[in-house]
Amino acid sequence: MHEKCTRRGFNNEDLTSFSETRITTLNKASEEICFMLDRGYDSKSLVTFIGNHYQLTARQRLALQRSCCSTIEFKTRIFKLIDNNFLCLNKYDRLINIDGFNTIITLEVALSNGTLLQCRDTSIKDLAGLRGTYKLIDKTSKAIQLIASALKDLNFNEAEFYLDEPISNSINLKLAIIDIFNKVNMPVKVHVVPNPDNILKNMDYVATSDSIILDNCISWVNLTSYIIDKYISNISLISFNLSEPPNP
Repeated sequence: MHEKCTRRGFNNEDLTSFSETRITTLNKASEEICFMLDRGYDSKSLVTFIGNHYQLTARQRLALQRSCCSTIEFKTRIFKLIDNNFLCLNKYDRLINIDGFNTIITLEVALSNGTLLQCRDTSIKDLAGLRGTYKLIDKTSKAIQLIASALKDLNFNEAEFYLDEPISNSINLKLAIIDIFNKVNMPVKVHVVPNPDNILKNMDYVATSDSIILDNCISWVNLTSYIIDKYISNISLISFNLSEPPNP
């Protein structure tokens, strides 16, 4: 159906921007950003100020902004994270609520060997960016299939996807999700809504890496990380050593 090979989120610039030498600099910058976030400073202003100091590229700054969070945000998100091992070992009648574009695009980037970010809160984000436009690519079906497989591994009985109505091709993605889930006999509903964040941030068992949702939801599942660890090899994962909060 999609013959053209498209590498979602792949950028040759990243080979230089996230080289070993540059990661050393980015680690320093990330430590300073998190230190200042703990003191109430605005994230975007910090990234601009510290990015200027270290002469960082636009993608390096975006990576830092998406990866960093304050210690309070870190602790809140980790407290609400449901352990994947618990899900695998315990069977219940469970429904998962999936931030559709957020999850699928990150998996498309992983399958394209595009740059991924290991964030401080343990979620995985990408640098692809939507800007209101989206097209199904040759990696889309595979990404959806991996989601369905992972949900069975994690003992979920049903899935509900939430897609952004204003983003192009949201209906086409909805149809693709329903088709693939029907083929593997996994109950699914796909909601195309004006703003999924407003719905998901009040829910339990949410699959997303969106910071606003993670800060407000009842609980969340690190679904993307599970899928990448188990099913996808040869990934480009950047980490700024931010998984643990600093010592007091």
